[in-house]
Amino acid sequence: MKILLTGGAGFIGSHIADTYLKNGHDVIILDNLSTGNEKNIPKGAIFYKTDITNADEVEKIFAEQKPDIVNHHAAQINVRESVTSPAYDAQINIIGGINLLQSAKNHQSKKLLFSSTGGAIYGETDIIPTPETHKEIPLSPYGISKLSFEKYIQFFHRTFGLPYTILRYANVYGPRQDSKGEAGVVSIFIQRILQEKSLVINGDGNQTRDFVFVEDVAKANLLATESNMKAATFNVGTGKETSVNQLFEAISQVLSEKTIKKSNIDAIAGEVSRSCLDTQKIQNDLNWKPSTNLSEGIKKTVEFFQERKK
Repeated sequence: MKILLTGGAGFIGSHIADTYLKNGHDVIILDNLSTGNEKNIPKGAIFYKTDITNADEVEKIFAEQKPDIVNHHAAQINVRESVTSPAYDAQINIIGGINLLQSAKNHQSKKLLFSSTGGAIYGETDIIPTPETHKEIPLSPYGISKLSFEKYIQFFHRTFGLPYTILRYANVYGPRQDSKGEAGVVSIFIQRILQEKSLVINGDGNQTRDFVFVEDVAKANLLATESNMKAATFNVGTGKETSVNQLFEAISQVLSEKTIKKSNIDAIAGEVSRSCLDTQKIQNDLNWKPSTNLSEGIKKTVEFFQERKK
């Protein structure tokens, strides 16, 4: 199939592009490189440096390429940025997404996949792991914009018949993750230890997350792309709760030869205290489950950053 992948030069998107190409699909990447890196784009993919908020450019690419599948990963993912600039967040995550939906409808794409978020959509919950059926209570504009776009996708399905799969991610980590932002705590910790800088933990470090390895996420995207399901929403995670303090200890064990200093600062506004996703539905419907445990994933991620440092 011919697949248009937005955000394909980014951390998660580039791994998905690799997986698609290895499985015989044609890949067209649309990315404005604001956070993505052109070096991540795999050989064999067609690349357009374009912003999804530019409706005319998006429509032009659809007219040229006529993609069978649209896999939408381009996004504003910084929770703090969404709190300080909610209109900017909405411009990318809602308006940019609607541009893709309109063009997908106009050119009769067969399916749209969307990378949504688990923890930021469900908000604070006492149901751990959290299933897809849980009420959505987003605490930040980022979570609100992701949930809003899910509703637009469902509208386009009901009204125009556009099939879709929504993938609500847990905390994805692995090689190529950007350590400059706030989203990649694993890569931030690893990079700072390798650079012999002190670590900063937001809050007391007891907040929990569900850390899922990026290659497992790419496999979930492949299965969802090749599935015949017309309308589905899946959590993508491990179902295992890990605190930031436990994560720190796991990374410290891998980098035990390094001297590590850490400190704590105030927690981030709009950040949930516990997040862990129930993945029984995707296991049942797509026969997917994560194959990389946290220790193995951290080792692979450390090796990547060590090689890049050389």
